[in-house]
Amino acid sequence: MSNPDITFVPDPDADSISSDVAGFGGLLVSTQIPTHADGSLELGDIALQSECTLQALKTALERAGSSMDRVLHLTIYLTDMADRAAFNEVYKRFFAKPWPVRAAVGVAALAVEGMKVEVTAMAAKG
Repeated sequence: MSNPDITFVPDPDADSISSDVAGFGGLLVSTQIPTHADGSLELGDIALQSECTLQALKTALERAGSSMDRVLHLTIYLTDMADRAAFNEVYKRFFAKPWPVRAAVGVAALAVEGMKVEVTAMAAKG
């Protein structure tokens, strides 16, 4: 796919079939899962997975010329809505007022068994 108005920052994982961040004009979109910098998945408890997922988002946005304080919208996918409070505790370490617009969605499963959280963010460029 080639469109000069749209930019794609590749996923660091050479085998990935997804870009890390896509941009159009001044907006960036990224979806992240609990992946460590070395590419390994964090499949521990919800706090560990949330920390890893939001750190992956932070890293991806910074590589694309943005930051967490430029996030406009965040969609949080949780396999157990009872984990929302624990996610929120981690979330408050990455974001501050004014909070991004957000939605939390309960899902039956995510791409890998044991994965509890995934996020999609829309952010303003740098």
